[in-house]
Amino acid sequence: MAQFPTYFDKEALLQCARGELFGPGNAQLPLPPMLMMDRITEISADGGLHGKGHVVAEFDITPDLWFFACHFPGNPVMPGCLGLDGLWQLTGFNLGWRGWQGQGFALGVGEVKLQGMVTPARKMITYHVDFTRVIDRRLKMGVADGRVVADGEEIYNVKDMKVGLAAAAA
Repeated sequence: MAQFPTYFDKEALLQCARGELFGPGNAQLPLPPMLMMDRITEISADGGLHGKGHVVAEFDITPDLWFFACHFPGNPVMPGCLGLDGLWQLTGFNLGWRGWQGQGFALGVGEVKLQGMVTPARKMITYHVDFTRVIDRRLKMGVADGRVVADGEEIYNVKDMKVGLAAAAA
């Protein structure tokens, strides 16, 4: 396993987005505005609810975030798909953090439940990703459950997210 820290600030996340953290052609986060977190506060390959790895990250919510202006005018709310994307981003990040090689891509999700909303009045969302299965073969894949918590209230619950890493096409 690669020796990476277990805490990543915004600059480290931006290094990952630029392909500088895990190396060219490997797991990479998107650049802002699609980067859906400000820091990773915990990460492991053997922790979490199932002992197969986990990630915890935070995203500061401010009224000037780009999606509030367009979704929806007069009734601003963060699109639920962006919360799901944040969970997928963190699942892929964990695979790169493990030292696994390849470019990341979302493969699917089993179940998504949205029980609340992120509005400009919220202050912070916390992502929780708990791996249920990790597959280290030709296709590297993580399967995980996730939760999004806004100001202490669970608002999204996701089961069986799948993210894979594969060698870049030539």
